[in-house]
Amino acid sequence: MPNPQPPTLLTHDWSMGYPMTLRSVRLARLQARRRLTMWQWAGDIDDAVLVVSELVANAVRHGRVVGHELWLRLAELEDRGLVVEVSDPVRAFPEITAEPEPEGESGRGLLVVRQLTRELGWFHRADVGKTVRARLAAPPPPRTGC
Repeated sequence: MPNPQPPTLLTHDWSMGYPMTLRSVRLARLQARRRLTMWQWAGDIDDAVLVVSELVANAVRHGRVVGHELWLRLAELEDRGLVVEVSDPVRAFPEITAEPEPEGESGRGLLVVRQLTRELGWFHRADVGKTVRARLAAPPPPRTGC
């Protein structure tokens, strides 16, 4: 899987821990939207918030361990791309289901994330668990001229 170090310099970096409850999904969405707005990130904030929501929901659903919390990190790169990382205490990697059950209520989150991001990967953390990393592309440069 990808190298755990961001590929370029950071212009903004923020992280926060959350309890492993479904309430954390909404809170993470709200805080991610607020942070990206404060940074005046030029990318698609709605897409970034959806990626945060799906990754945090997966961590709550599949990474819950008593006494542990999940961590969300947002980092704006020098090229204006965005890295979203969600860490949880479970070392098992997520599975991306190519064909989720048609009537099923789960199995689509990582497919959505993969469609919205330039890169999606994960790596084991040295202390405990794993981090799932999604990288959203930098917004296109503004058009100049005629």
